[in-house]
Amino acid sequence: MEDLAAAIVKRSLAAHVDFAAGSIGPVARAAEAIANAFTSGNKVLIFGNGGSAADAQHMAAEFINRFLMERPPLPAVALSTDTSALTAIANDYSFEEIFAKQIKGLGDQGDVALGISTSGSSPNVLKGLEAARRRNMVTIGMTGKTGGEMAPLSDHLITTPTGETPRVQELHCLIVHVICELVDMKLFGRTQ
Repeated sequence: MEDLAAAIVKRSLAAHVDFAAGSIGPVARAAEAIANAFTSGNKVLIFGNGGSAADAQHMAAEFINRFLMERPPLPAVALSTDTSALTAIANDYSFEEIFAKQIKGLGDQGDVALGISTSGSSPNVLKGLEAARRRNMVTIGMTGKTGGEMAPLSDHLITTPTGETPRVQELHCLIVHVICELVDMKLFGRTQ
């Protein structure tokens, strides 16, 4: 078991090294877009399914509460947290509409919509990004190696160098932290 555990950790580390070598630009541009939205009085709406929903909640909590420093709350909402809205939309329309309907109700021009999907092909995430585009929101897609169908819907597309779901999710956690730290630095000049 120790050898298997070591092999898993080595695969994760290799994915992190590959990511650092080739994918930082889109992360920095996404952080800049989010910081600009906050500066302009706009908000960030974040959404995904399963582990990606957990990443959305994680990111929203870091913005609303704090990341590494004491600072004012930053307006961010994870769209997977309102179970009444999710179940009503899924029941009355379809599961594919759960994020799009919320974006239509909560999103404004200049807000950021950040959709997370390890495959890049989750229908409800894609519909959420489409709805955001129609509302003139800035769109950010965070996904795995291929980008799936998110590329044409994303002003900023963040991909990973691997398509292995657990490694993609590990990188997404890192990306969330990098974005939060960059936003704090941009808005407040420091992170501690």
